Amino acid sequence: MFSSKKITTAALTAFLLSATLYATEVPQTVIDTGDKVSKELLKKLGSNLKHELKTKGLIAAANFCTQKAYTLTQEVNLHQLEGVSVKRISLKARNPENIASADEIKVLESMQKLLDEKKLPAYIVEKQAESYKYYKPLVIKKEVCLKCHGNISSNQELSEYMSKTYPEDKATGYKMNDLRGAVVVEIKQ
Repeated sequence: MFSSKKITTAALTAFLLSATLYATEVPQTVIDTGDKVSKELLKKLGSNLKHELKTKGLIAAANFCTQKAYTLTQEVNLHQLEGVSVKRISLKARNPENIASADEIKVLESMQKLLDEKKLPAYIVEKQAESYKYYKPLVIKKEVCLKCHGNISSNQELSEYMSKTYPEDKATGYKMNDLRGAVVVEIKQ
């Protein structure tokens, strides 16, 4: 006998997968905008973080994320067309600004299931009443990400910095190919 949670998860996963695979109902402009905006955010954050890490070290890079990541996300938002916004979300947020809403948690949980089944698509688009949400999964593909998001307990300076800066930090313990979260681009209709 199936539990209602299993049926709900399976149904949501099937819906999200079909919505992605059969994206003919989703306007191409939504997919193009989601792809463009998510790449723009990831490029801006990644290049700045890489520069900090390379020139100033790990603690400076962590401090950069603390001080600038949300601001850079807002800067990317300012350069979008009216009705388009971007943010990052996670099931294990470090910054309270990146905590997923109830609906977004369902999508992230489905992404995790799809990743476990090796069926995670490059994006998922969810149609809402007055907008579309384009979700780009963030999967850890670079060892450098694990410096701050892996097992940080062996780096006392970093551990102290993180516990002082983010007392509710849940964004550690990741391994290669784990789902870190998603970039969400909302596109109003």
